[in-house]
Amino acid sequence: MLNWDHNAYYHRLLLRQRPQPCRRVLDVGCGAGAFAARLARHSEQVDAVDRSTEMIDEARRRTPRNVHCVLADVLADPLPGKDYDAIFSISALHHMPLQDACAVLAAALRPGGVLAVVAVPRTDLRRELPVEIVAAVGHRLLGAMFFTNRLLGSTSWFAKDPARASMPVVMDPPLTTRQAARQAAAVLPGVRVRRLLFWRYLLIWHKPITPES
Repeated sequence: MLNWDHNAYYHRLLLRQRPQPCRRVLDVGCGAGAFAARLARHSEQVDAVDRSTEMIDEARRRTPRNVHCVLADVLADPLPGKDYDAIFSISALHHMPLQDACAVLAAALRPGGVLAVVAVPRTDLRRELPVEIVAAVGHRLLGAMFFTNRLLGSTSWFAKDPARASMPVVMDPPLTTRQAARQAAAVLPGVRVRRLLFWRYLLIWHKPITPES
């Protein structure tokens, strides 16, 4: 009843970060393609990248024609494009060195483009205990609400995708929210990082528009 998907819960938050125009976007760590499919409704072209063969195969089955699914590691392989209007990532950047990933993704954005990331922070009870308590209560309350909606036939709840069982799991992410903010700021001047309620943080960066660009 209470086992709902926090990643899916934050899809709408990330979609609100899209710049205009937003013709070509990159989804890093696309998994089974659920978010890439949503991006495809708002963009002409979506490049969806994951380093798992199983996930890319699943994403290819689930996404529409304007989603290009690519088996690649963003830190080891060339990206499928450049000058993206936006780059998104959900629960993937904590699987890789944050500064290295931010540098690669920043270089792939067009001037004025947006990097929008939701990732998992390391538990930081000393600074985030109140948030953890509210999250635990809210998780149960929303879980009960989603369960009720499901019984009533509603699709507006955040069920876990069975394909997620094959995705990598980080039981102990390396960085707290504050540490992630410091590391990201060293590479992305002006980046904003804030803790989200349900065990995620949000990273937003707008690539500056310079006279040369």
